[in-house]
Amino acid sequence: MKKIGFLSFGHWSDSPHSQTRSASDTLLQSIDLAVAAEEIGVDGAYFRVHHFAQQLASPFPLLAAVGARTSRIEIGTGVIDMRYENPLYMVEDAGAADLIAGGRLQLGISRGSPEQVVDGFRYFGYQPAEGSDHAAMAREHTAVFLELLKGEGFAEPNPRPMFPNPPGLLRLEPHSPGLRDRIWWGAGTRATAEWTAEQGLNLMSSTLLTEDTGVPFHQLQAEQIQRFRDAWAAAGHEREPRVSVSRSIFPIVSDLDRAYFGQSGGEDQVGYIDGGVARFGKTYAGEPDRLVEELAQDEAIAAADTLLLTIPNQLGVDYNAHVLESVVTHLAPALNWR
Repeated sequence: MKKIGFLSFGHWSDSPHSQTRSASDTLLQSIDLAVAAEEIGVDGAYFRVHHFAQQLASPFPLLAAVGARTSRIEIGTGVIDMRYENPLYMVEDAGAADLIAGGRLQLGISRGSPEQVVDGFRYFGYQPAEGSDHAAMAREHTAVFLELLKGEGFAEPNPRPMFPNPPGLLRLEPHSPGLRDRIWWGAGTRATAEWTAEQGLNLMSSTLLTEDTGVPFHQLQAEQIQRFRDAWAAAGHEREPRVSVSRSIFPIVSDLDRAYFGQSGGEDQVGYIDGGVARFGKTYAGEPDRLVEELAQDEAIAAADTLLLTIPNQLGVDYNAHVLESVVTHLAPALNWR
C-alpha cells in the first residue's frame, strides 16, 4: 500500500492556452483540485513554493484553506525554501494551519532551488553570517524551527502581562502536537539524505538529483533512500520514517491524453544545475499496460511509501483530476500500490 499524492508547482500565465491566468486562478483551483483529489481517493495534496515567480509562494494561507475544505487528505509542501523563512513566525503559521486541518500537515522544507533573482533571501531580510553561506543559513533556520516545534517554553514572561500567563517560560502559540514528526527535508544528494536522517526528518526526493554516478535515475534515487534508512537506523530514532519520491506519470486513456502527452516519455537526462551535474528522471507516459511494466522496474518507487505525481496545473482542475483518477484506477491496483 502506497500513499499517492499530487505535487503542483502552481504556475499561472496569461497565455490563451492556460487555464490559470492569474494568481487567484491558481490559488482557487489548487483548493478545488485538493477537494477533487480527496473524492477520487488520492492521499495527498502538495504544493511547491517559489518566490519572485508567477507560482505559488506563501503556502500557509493555501494549506489552511485546503484543510478547511477537506477532511482526510494529507496537505503539504514540496518544498519551502528555508533561506527565506523567519522560523518563529513559521512555527505559528504552521501550527495554525495544522490545527485547522486536524493534524494533516506534511511540511516539506529544504535549502531551496535556483531562484528567479540573485540571492532573493536578502530582500526578505536574511543574509548568511560572516564565514557562512546560504545553505548553512537554511539549516540554521531549520534547526530553530524544529526546536520550537517541540512546544517547550523559552521566552521570559512579562511580570505585568495584559492577560494572565501560565507558569514558567512561554512557548509560541498555537502549538500543534505531533507536527515535528511530520516535517520532511527535500534532499538532492545521497549525503544530504543521510543528514536528513540524522535530524529525524522524513525524506522527500524529487525528479532530479544534483549528482550523477552514471546509473539510471531510479537506481541512484533508490541508493539515496537506502542510505537514508541506514542513517536513520544508526541514529536510533524511535519512530519509523517516511520517504516520498516524485514522478511525472501520464496514463494515455483518451484522445486528449494522447494530444497532450503522446510524444512525452523517453529517458533520463543529465544536465547542470547550480553549477554542478544533475540527473533528471524521465517522464512516464503511455498506455496503462506499458506503464505498469515500466513502473514495476522503478526501484525508488518500490522503496518509497509515498508517491507524489507532478501535475500540469495550467491544464485546469478537471484535466488534472482525470490524470489522478487514471493513475489510481489503471495503474495503482496492477502495481499493488492499492
